[in-house]
Amino acid sequence: MLAYLVIREGTKWTDVFRLIPGQTATIGRAPTNQIVIKDERCSRCHAEVFISEQQWTLRDLDSRNGTAIGETIVHGDHILRPGDVVRIGRSQMAFVHDLSKAFSDSGSLDRLGRRGDDDTVVDSRSIEDSSVLSEQEPTTITHRRGQARLLTPVDEEDEQEIRATRLSHAATTLCRLALALSKSPNLKMVADLSLDGLFDMTQVDAGALLLLPRSHKGTPSGGDLELVASRADSEPVYHRVSNFLATTVLREGEAVLARNVMDDSNIGSRDSKGEIRATSVICAPIREGSETVGVLHLYSISDESVLDPDDLEFTLAVADTVAVAIANLAQRQELSENLDQVRDENLQLRERLGVQSEIIGSSPPMQRVAGEIANAAASRATVLVRGESGVGKELVARAIHYSSPRANEPFVCLNCAALSESLLASELFGHERGAFTGATERNVGKFEAAHQGTLMLDEIGEMSPSIQAKFLRVLEGHPFERVGGSQPVRSDVRVIAATNRDLENDVAEERFRRDLYFRLHVLEIVVPPLRVRTSDIAEIADFYLRRFVAETGRKIRGFSPEAAEQLKRYHWPGNVRELKNVVERAVVLTREEYIDVDGLTLSNLAAPALATDEASGAPRTFEPTSLADMEREHIQQTLTSTGWNKSQTAGILGIERSTLDRKIRRYNLTADTVRPGS
Repeated sequence: MLAYLVIREGTKWTDVFRLIPGQTATIGRAPTNQIVIKDERCSRCHAEVFISEQQWTLRDLDSRNGTAIGETIVHGDHILRPGDVVRIGRSQMAFVHDLSKAFSDSGSLDRLGRRGDDDTVVDSRSIEDSSVLSEQEPTTITHRRGQARLLTPVDEEDEQEIRATRLSHAATTLCRLALALSKSPNLKMVADLSLDGLFDMTQVDAGALLLLPRSHKGTPSGGDLELVASRADSEPVYHRVSNFLATTVLREGEAVLARNVMDDSNIGSRDSKGEIRATSVICAPIREGSETVGVLHLYSISDESVLDPDDLEFTLAVADTVAVAIANLAQRQELSENLDQVRDENLQLRERLGVQSEIIGSSPPMQRVAGEIANAAASRATVLVRGESGVGKELVARAIHYSSPRANEPFVCLNCAALSESLLASELFGHERGAFTGATERNVGKFEAAHQGTLMLDEIGEMSPSIQAKFLRVLEGHPFERVGGSQPVRSDVRVIAATNRDLENDVAEERFRRDLYFRLHVLEIVVPPLRVRTSDIAEIADFYLRRFVAETGRKIRGFSPEAAEQLKRYHWPGNVRELKNVVERAVVLTREEYIDVDGLTLSNLAAPALATDEASGAPRTFEPTSLADMEREHIQQTLTSTGWNKSQTAGILGIERSTLDRKIRRYNLTADTVRPGS
């Protein structure tokens, strides 16, 4: 009862399935069948073959397109006879009992045929392809491949077989190609490299890589493919793959090898009927997961270079490798776009929150400050930042912190003038539960919160003497206790103190501890007021203008020339803080394209170093004088305004401390010097 089904693919009989008595052989498109037919005309469970009453029987399972034996459609059960040819869609299966009589030495089905009405055997070669293949099908597919052996593990026997063929060389080439594809910066280079590798390893005359658009949705077809790159060695140009073949590969996700392809795309040479023919074509899917996103198309037009199954194997392996490279490119592009977006959002958020890490201004005084910040940032020493209110002392402290090795650690800021003595002690050192009324939980102080980071204490001159003593011990490295606690606490903190007071005068009047002053006065940075760096005014004003325009959505393009000149001439007693508020108010109130003088609201307050007439208090009128006298008077007034703080005066004047001392000796300046002409 031995029996076989000999399966035909295209024009050749290529496979044999043995029928075993007692077992049912199912036929269909679903992968659970014993005989799987990849054909849209085949139902998922199409037919079955089984033995009944010692005879092999074919049963059609109510298939959509029916099952035929020869030209006869099968209804229900049909007893099979040797030589019967079962036709399902475009596929054929011949039923035989003896394989030795089925094939000739050439390997083609010689005597196999079908029985006619008179029980005569009709030679299978008399069955024309036109009776088997659809007239609308332009290609004769001889091989299909769903997965490349080059990319799957193999056992020892298969490994020996591979080594005995050119697949060994193909695997080496594929490895090198994969490495090159992984380094490709763009899609065009991926396509060119893959085609170069295919042309080196296969007998191909032309080829191309085609992809579906990223925005494509729905069922794909060959007409949706877009050409990425092409190459033609034996022809002037590459000719596009036929829509039928491309659609078949896109929908089924299998690579196909077709022979003697008839097409209307001017491929190959014309035959006697004027039709165009290529000797062989390979079309392999480029798959991302379960979706096919493109194809690799290769074809040969000469009889000497016919593509074979090994070429199909290699092309499918290259297609799968290209799919990985394309996916990696898309991922890298997405990551790059996300990184750019995050950077832009981070910059916008920092500007919106007012947390700038850069100081605005390029004047010589600010360049000097920038140099001092760089020197201070590299050390662990305590820094004393001095300057008038509103000059940006906290901004300098932030710049020191974020330029130092502690940049990734906390930056904590506390204004000593805003709290009472008891609250300041609690904020600095923390408190235990029940330490005072309302202390329901343990609170961590600023010293602990800034551990391994930086603690900025603004208005340090407002700290009470008792807090100063405890603060000094912490600066000296001693542990401290929380308010209401007895457990010693240590903290590694760099302290930056800031003040607009004359600490030297406070020390002389015993309002500030002398030892604490010297402990804080390790490094000093004097931030100049805005009136002594007028070249920075326009830059700072433009910065705040852009910020507030972005926040409010106003269509303001800038300042009028008159307004810009007014900003430059104004003495800015409130320094940068006042300039920021003036610009914000102007942006809110201005309805024109440019901010004019009328939109600027400036105060009548006098700056600390503004010269006035002592008798009337009004600004002094112009008096012709020499440059030496003007310099003498200006230095005298600046020293007076700072309480003869030479370091602060030198910072305001934009000169070195030693230069200031020479000028004081040159002009014989003292604290009670009277201005000439008084």
